[in-house]
Amino acid sequence: MAELAMNTLGQSYNDTNDTQKFVFDLGEFVGDLSVEEDTASDDISLEGLQQELEECKNDDVVANILSKGTKLRDYTKGVENNLRQVELDSIQDYIKESDNLVSLHDQIRDCDLILSQMETLLGGFQDEIGSISSDIKILQEKSMDMGLKLKNRKVAESKLAKFVEDIIVPPRMIDIIVDGEVNDEYMRTLEILSKKLKFVQADSLVKTSNALKDVQPELEKLRQKAVSKVFEFIVQKLYALRKPKTNIQILQQSVLLKYRYLMSFLKEHGKEIYNEVRAAYIDTMNKVLSAQFLAYIQALEKLQLDIATSSDLIGVEARVASLFSRGREPLKNRSAVFALGDRLNILKEIEEPALIPHIAEASSRKYPYEVLFRSLHKLLMDSASSEYLFCGDFFGEESIFSEIFAGPLLVIDDHFNTILPNCFDAIGLMLMICIIHRHQVIMSRRRIPCLDSYLDKVNISLWPRFKMVFDMHLNSLRNANVKSLWEDDVHPHYVMRRYAEFTASLIHLNVEYGDGQLELNMERLLKAGDDLLVNLANTFPKRKLQTVFLINNYDMTIAVLKEASEGGKIQMHFEELLKNNTAVFVEELLLEHFSNLIKFVKNRASEDSSSGSEKPITVAEVEPLVKDFAGRWKAAIELMHKDVITSFSNFLCGMDILRSALTQLLLYYTRLSDCLKKIAGGSALNKDLVSISSIMYEIKKYSRTF
Repeated sequence: MAELAMNTLGQSYNDTNDTQKFVFDLGEFVGDLSVEEDTASDDISLEGLQQELEECKNDDVVANILSKGTKLRDYTKGVENNLRQVELDSIQDYIKESDNLVSLHDQIRDCDLILSQMETLLGGFQDEIGSISSDIKILQEKSMDMGLKLKNRKVAESKLAKFVEDIIVPPRMIDIIVDGEVNDEYMRTLEILSKKLKFVQADSLVKTSNALKDVQPELEKLRQKAVSKVFEFIVQKLYALRKPKTNIQILQQSVLLKYRYLMSFLKEHGKEIYNEVRAAYIDTMNKVLSAQFLAYIQALEKLQLDIATSSDLIGVEARVASLFSRGREPLKNRSAVFALGDRLNILKEIEEPALIPHIAEASSRKYPYEVLFRSLHKLLMDSASSEYLFCGDFFGEESIFSEIFAGPLLVIDDHFNTILPNCFDAIGLMLMICIIHRHQVIMSRRRIPCLDSYLDKVNISLWPRFKMVFDMHLNSLRNANVKSLWEDDVHPHYVMRRYAEFTASLIHLNVEYGDGQLELNMERLLKAGDDLLVNLANTFPKRKLQTVFLINNYDMTIAVLKEASEGGKIQMHFEELLKNNTAVFVEELLLEHFSNLIKFVKNRASEDSSSGSEKPITVAEVEPLVKDFAGRWKAAIELMHKDVITSFSNFLCGMDILRSALTQLLLYYTRLSDCLKKIAGGSALNKDLVSISSIMYEIKKYSRTF
């Protein structure tokens, strides 16, 4: 841009003479303009000149001037002349446009005048708008004030309308309460009346109003009339509960609960009448339920099957027990005294409906007492649950239940206190304990606590009775007369079978209940049973018969325990005794048929094997044993087989014992054969030896029989 300016100025300078031909001479006005040399140039300071030269070193115009060799002073004068010429040209252009400028000035002046008038006009508008804004503000304030007044009036109207609605007594309401029937509409009207009664009693401002003075007497008359009418209606419904064969639960659920609000109304606005209705209901239900349970118990007593008497004990002789057995009791039910059997099914039917006595009586069936016990308490639980829930819904208080069921529970207690002292059925007592336990679980699952104390009381009364009967069985074993009980028979004794069945039953029932004290009592019973069995076994004259008797009884006991359930420690105890006595019997059986062989193997063969024998075994000493065995071993095994078959009542147990005996015999004979190989000249007896394979074949033959 600087270079362009310089070129322009230079061109203007060259054309000066041409320009002067078209304009007047300005020299007449401005005089000569010349650039004089600065006489004081020698005094100019050169400070900073080097910096300015460095800055202009790269300037194209300066470089062009320096390259042409033009003197700066001449060049400067030319530039000044060009500037003067440009200035003169500019002035000339201005003079040429002077008329336009004057016209423009006039136009601007006219515009200023018009704008001034508009300013005045707009100022007037602004004043008028300010006045209008003030008016609008005033109107806005008036509108807000009117809105607030309207809101307050609406609130006042709403409260006044509610007051009038709450305190006024419509004619329709009077007609319904005085002359209407007690139905759903009547109860809705009672709700309205209740709200009005609460309204005039709760608000202190209402009590001071003049309107209340007019309305209150009418409200009180309506309250008295409503209370009287509700009382008559409820009492009439309660009378229906006293009618025979009335289904109380259906009447409660379908009729009384529909009118539960009537009791709420009485409770709030007629407390004395409510207490009368409450007392009447308690008295009615107490008598009705007591009579029903008494009749049900009397009907159940006709269905009772007596299982055990005081003489039906484990250690009592069978002949003695039969003398005291009641004649009406079928013989097939005698086994139920000690064995659980089908009686366990009662626990699987714990939630089945209660027995219907006349149907059961028509079929001529009799039931153990635990069946009647379950049925009675099932009916009690269902009735109590229904009544407990009804009292909470109808009266709004669950405490009324205990007053209603005081009579029925007393009837059941009297019955139970009559039955329990005469109950000698330990299995039945334990079943009743399990039934009560399950009933407690059922009531807990229903979340109804009304029978908790009663069920606990029954449970507490059952355990001492069970303990007493259990101790009677225990003492019968401890004090048993061995001579009167002993029978010349090695098969399982009936006392031991009773013990096994009794023990298995209690173990099975205690799995669920888990009573530690009962387990301790079972150990005491085990000790007494063991002692009695050993004493009975010692009565046999021969050792072998004693062992067979013990094995048969132990085997029978284990089988009964396994059949009923896992016998636990008691079963393990008998299995150990069976194992020990089986080993004793095997030795006795082998000694009976192969005594010389066994004595030789145990004595002489053992001495020889220890290499400390002073008298070596000779062929002459062994030869009779080998020939004797070879001559009769098969016959002896057959005799052993017959002996086992006749001795043991359990065929499987007998075959196991026989197989153990034959296996032990094989071991003895193998040791004899090994001993023979070590004797000098023993090979001469090889022809008389029975091969091991032959003996094994016989063992397998009897195993196949098994």
